[in-house]
Amino acid sequence: MEKSKHLEVLLWSIAFPGFGQYLNGKFLKGLTFLILEFVINIQSNLNIIIISSFQGQIESAIDQVDFRWLLFYPCVYLFAMRDAYRDAGGGKEPYAFLPFVLSAYMGTIGVIYLTEIYVYGRKWGPIWLSILFLIIGIGVGLIVKRMLTKLESKPK
Repeated sequence: MEKSKHLEVLLWSIAFPGFGQYLNGKFLKGLTFLILEFVINIQSNLNIIIISSFQGQIESAIDQVDFRWLLFYPCVYLFAMRDAYRDAGGGKEPYAFLPFVLSAYMGTIGVIYLTEIYVYGRKWGPIWLSILFLIIGIGVGLIVKRMLTKLESKPK
């Protein structure tokens, strides 16, 4: 049952930063993440970018980006997820934070280079490239976590 709670909180945090904190009873923290989500979303034009990206209008999405604000989003988003998951009792093993942190870093790199990087000869834009980089960050984080855990468990 406890793992179910961890997963529920994590999935609600993926859906909307702050919801996981509400489920954990951390209302002030949840409100803080909700406010951050709204401010960054509006200032960066995130919803317009998402709609344009889903409709295949990548150049339009890129034109709408306010980089000064969108650069904050991956870190706030992943930190809210990690915070809610940890408060629900998940991620107690060593280095459990690494997939979240490296995903935030990589998502930010995806935003920085979204006008420069082509995948299979096409621009992926602010949403798809960032998601690709987030997935890469999760993968690298899991690999580094596993390597560090194995190094620590070796007899000295």
